[in-house]
Amino acid sequence: MSSSLSTPAAILPSWAMPETGLREIIRQFTPNWFTVTMGTGILALAVNQFAGAIPGLHAVGTGLWLLNILLFVLISGLYTARWVLFFDGARRVAGHPVMAMFFGAIPMGLATILNGFLAFGFPLIGARAAVGIATTLWWIDMAMALACGLIIPFLMFTRQDHGIERMTAVWLLPIVAAEVTAASAGQLVPHVADPQAALRMLFLGYALWAYSVPLALSVLVILFLRLALHKLPHRDMAASGCLALGPIGTGALGLLLLGADAPHVCAAVGMPEIGLMAEGIGVIGGIMLWGYGLWWLALAVLTTLRYLRGEGMPFNLGWWGFTFPLGVYAVGTLALAHQTGLGFLREIGAGLVMLLAVLWVIVVWRTVLGVWRRTLFVSPCIASAAAG
Repeated sequence: MSSSLSTPAAILPSWAMPETGLREIIRQFTPNWFTVTMGTGILALAVNQFAGAIPGLHAVGTGLWLLNILLFVLISGLYTARWVLFFDGARRVAGHPVMAMFFGAIPMGLATILNGFLAFGFPLIGARAAVGIATTLWWIDMAMALACGLIIPFLMFTRQDHGIERMTAVWLLPIVAAEVTAASAGQLVPHVADPQAALRMLFLGYALWAYSVPLALSVLVILFLRLALHKLPHRDMAASGCLALGPIGTGALGLLLLGADAPHVCAAVGMPEIGLMAEGIGVIGGIMLWGYGLWWLALAVLTTLRYLRGEGMPFNLGWWGFTFPLGVYAVGTLALAHQTGLGFLREIGAGLVMLLAVLWVIVVWRTVLGVWRRTLFVSPCIASAAAG
């Protein structure tokens, strides 16, 4: 089976060349399109971190968030239509060793939308409605993240064809979804009025973090071994190197947000000591994960430069893998700066957000061109079946 995220049309045989009609677009539509919502959503939340210091940024973030909702609805509609109209082709994704991983992008994209209701929704629909919608979406997001984190690995063990030499950081996508939901719990807990309900959500946030982060860090160990033994992946998978930053940045952010919530929540139910301990663990754990992330960030920069100086990096939807991991690491850096008061961290975070914005513009432009030329609507599952 092909391991490409999105096979460039220039190298496809004639029978795999995409047509231009809407029906063919639906037939070829794949779940990796949800990475578009992940990247757009995290940029909206990241720029909003500076809304108090730079006039107009809150409006920019709101616009990006509203755009992200439209994208999520559109992509969900197209992908649902594929399952309805082309069920036999759509179900092949479960056996594909790369495309199945992108089911994890669905709850992660949804998480950026529910977080946006808390960041941007209050002046638009009112605090009560925004919190209510965000809470409902959080429970849905949690269910999807739990399912992805278990079912996709189970399919890896039972149905899919994998090899250490073909492994990439894409393996992380279904696993990381739960810790993204955990970080969203950290955003939502301060808005839960009932002490017992707040405590329940706080504990579920920590459980979701544990459901994801240790396993994701284990995958990174294997990824290090794979890179040492088999060198860098094929250039079609070049952007996947940045995905390693995702579980580290989200893991740090989750610990920081949940730790910041814990003193108030635990004190309200007669457990103040636990709350203070959780706050300290959040800061120390966040610092350690942030330092670990520096290594993977530097490696991603070096490997990207290596690809660019060598045979190049053909554009595909995998380029969206540059955005969300960098975004969560940037937001985690800013959260760490806020809780520690260290100015240099805020400066680093600001630089990362600016880099994220530049990358987003580049990837959006290339994606729009790919949509216009119909070169991005290629399903590796269909191509593999036709080739076989």
